[in-house]
Amino acid sequence: MQSNAFDFRSEVIEQSRSTPVLVDFWASWCAPCRMLTPVLERLAEKAGERWKLVKVSTEEHPRLAEEYGVRGIPNVKLFKDGKVIDEFTGALPEHQIEQWLRKVLPSPYAEMVVRAAGEAAAGNRDAAQSLLDDVLKLEPGNLPAVAALARLRLYSNPAEAQRLIEHLEGEQEHADFCDAIRTLAPMLARPDADLPPGASRDAYASALDNLRQERFDDALEGFIGVLREDRQYDGDGSRRACIAIFRLLGEGHETTVKHRRAFDRAF
Repeated sequence: MQSNAFDFRSEVIEQSRSTPVLVDFWASWCAPCRMLTPVLERLAEKAGERWKLVKVSTEEHPRLAEEYGVRGIPNVKLFKDGKVIDEFTGALPEHQIEQWLRKVLPSPYAEMVVRAAGEAAAGNRDAAQSLLDDVLKLEPGNLPAVAALARLRLYSNPAEAQRLIEHLEGEQEHADFCDAIRTLAPMLARPDADLPPGASRDAYASALDNLRQERFDDALEGFIGVLREDRQYDGDGSRRACIAIFRLLGEGHETTVKHRRAFDRAF
């Protein structure tokens, strides 16, 4: 849709109070603008009612471009509740724009993800997983739901957790989480009978069992104990498991803080 100065307030500012509006500031002489137009139109068609696309020619409406600080084109700004909440300049590839939209657009199912987190915190894992499954049926690209479900499935279905994190690849904010899942999932799925022989085998198996039960304190104590006795057991498995648990919980988590010093001194 081509906007003009007269209807910009109604078509963008007021509209954005109910539906996010993506405004593409462009010009007819701009080759990158012509490259970006079909990409944005495809994405708008796929988005349905989630957001609206409005195109504004900087040649026809220079005052609007000046008012909104357009210094280079194409310049794409996302309006929500009457304000610009994010933007980018240049003809980005379609997949990068999709990633950007996933991060900046509010999900209509965000409340369900929050409810799932509350159920998980209360110990109602089945209810949490059911809610997250429902979200992903409705919005397969909901990354917070993907990450939350992968975290829950890690202990009951490690292979499924690994499959889920494939959707998070390339997302920098989930990089440590994905590394943790990739390390821990094969360990948790491995039968104790397949563990290598050695004096540390029973202690290592016990640490793995505690991890399967999400007893992180006991698991870390066990892995650190093995690390002190035989760092190379199971291909340096104890060190890798500890680092993965720290990444899974986060550096600021009380369990990570509690065990980090002992881990660092175990070498």
